[in-house]
Amino acid sequence: MLDISRKTETLRTATARATLRLKAETVARIRDGSVPKGDPLAVARVAAIQAAKNTPQLLPYCHPVPLDFVGVEFELGEDNVVITVTATAVANTGVEMEALTGASVAALTVYDMLKMLDDSLLIGEVVLVSKRGGKSDFRDQFDRPLRAAVVVMSDTIAAGKKDDRSGRIIVERLEAEGVEIADYRLLPDDAPLIQETLLRYCDELKLDLVLTTGGTGLGPRDNTPEALTGVIEREAPGIAEAMRAYGQRRTPRSMLSRGRAGVRGNTLLVALPGSRTGVAESLDALLPGLFHAFHMMWGEGHA
Repeated sequence: MLDISRKTETLRTATARATLRLKAETVARIRDGSVPKGDPLAVARVAAIQAAKNTPQLLPYCHPVPLDFVGVEFELGEDNVVITVTATAVANTGVEMEALTGASVAALTVYDMLKMLDDSLLIGEVVLVSKRGGKSDFRDQFDRPLRAAVVVMSDTIAAGKKDDRSGRIIVERLEAEGVEIADYRLLPDDAPLIQETLLRYCDELKLDLVLTTGGTGLGPRDNTPEALTGVIEREAPGIAEAMRAYGQRRTPRSMLSRGRAGVRGNTLLVALPGSRTGVAESLDALLPGLFHAFHMMWGEGHA
């Protein structure tokens, strides 16, 4: 199985369709309720729901997903039965296999209940009609690359006594998302210097995004949140809440982070933790959904 522990939970929906071809007289038997084994559609509906819920037991590489809904619909044609199955879950992986499995088993169930009446039965295509809720659904398009700065807050790193790794992680992740890195800087945990640097990024360079790492804990030299007080004009508390909530599911120490986020002018500032793991997990929680903030800041709404 693939490791999906870094993926963010979102509302996932998938719809699959299966087609069963049969004689017109067999369709008539379904319509008038004269199938000897009973109503195949009612049984197939239950079978589809059961199959969708048990998909990981049938397909070895599927992750168990807590399904919130499985809907099954039938359309009787002149010489076919079209089965549509929709699966929904709030999860960190998709539910397309659950929908496909449900549709397949529903078709097999109808086949089983009609085979004594019709030797022309044929299960046709089983196709995925749609899926929503994955990472690609939350990618925003821009007319130009976003410009960002990455700032590392650490006395030891700024003094050259320790190598920076967290800042490099941020740079690599942003570049992978198509963001242009306008500046990458190492600063000591000095609140006035941090504030001066951030103000320059916002007011002079007018960057789109500033991500900082370090100085968000409870140590005597953790000054980043205080430095941001004189910079941020509007708080964006949901961003910091998302980072802590994501991290808290992985380590009980996430609650100790004092990360903040907010806006100055048209610049979005986000203070990430200092540890490599904390940075990586925070970026997992925020990207790519964070970029939608710029459409909002630019007055473009949620389109």
